[in-house]
Amino acid sequence: MKKSPRRSTTQVRVTWYGHSAFGFESPEGRRILIDPWLENPKAPPGARDISPVDAIFVTHGHGDHIGNTIEIANRTGAKVFANYEVSLYLQKAGVHDVTGMNKSGTVSVHGVNATMVDATHSSGIETGESILPGGDPAGFVVEFENGFTVYHAGDTGVFGDMSIIAELYEPDLVILPVGGFYTMGPKEAAKACQLLKPRHIIGMHFGTFPVLEGTPEELQRHLPPAMRKKVHLLQPGETVGLA
Repeated sequence: MKKSPRRSTTQVRVTWYGHSAFGFESPEGRRILIDPWLENPKAPPGARDISPVDAIFVTHGHGDHIGNTIEIANRTGAKVFANYEVSLYLQKAGVHDVTGMNKSGTVSVHGVNATMVDATHSSGIETGESILPGGDPAGFVVEFENGFTVYHAGDTGVFGDMSIIAELYEPDLVILPVGGFYTMGPKEAAKACQLLKPRHIIGMHFGTFPVLEGTPEELQRHLPPAMRKKVHLLQPGETVGLA
């Protein structure tokens, strides 16, 4: 996905719903969800009732990322995109419009382009009785109609090829896990920021459970002074407009 020339300074509205769940409203009014676990312990009241939704992107098979995908997709008619194995699970679970894709693949939804990129994590799908193969974990690079580009890293540790993501896609906003234990913590996320060189940074996957101890404030302390002001400290349910 080659980044399009910036066509305007119109903002993309970014809402954090707690954990790794994010919503985006594009300049043309398209509404996108990534990893919509909208009943997580930090989610604002009524989050799971969101509507309308044009597309949902799922980074991997863990329940705290598939979240409420099935019910939201079938209620709103949103298109769902995930890796091939997760897409088969969602299809069997009753999602009507789901597309399986893989890393480096790009899809377009009403002028919003999304490319699946690498992540270092696991992806097994827990059914309550067994764990199903969930393919490889991923992140998504989403380019909106005005050229503003978001990299949602999914669950991951820092890896050197983030520099390739920076070179290919030039993300304006990076959304990175900072909680540690299951993902990278603040120190590793700071290194990721230095590889990615974004204009905006948002931390995720922290504070949901006691073991996720890292915070965006700690991330700031690990960043070079010139990058610290790029970190947006959001509360669950808060929306920020970025351009």
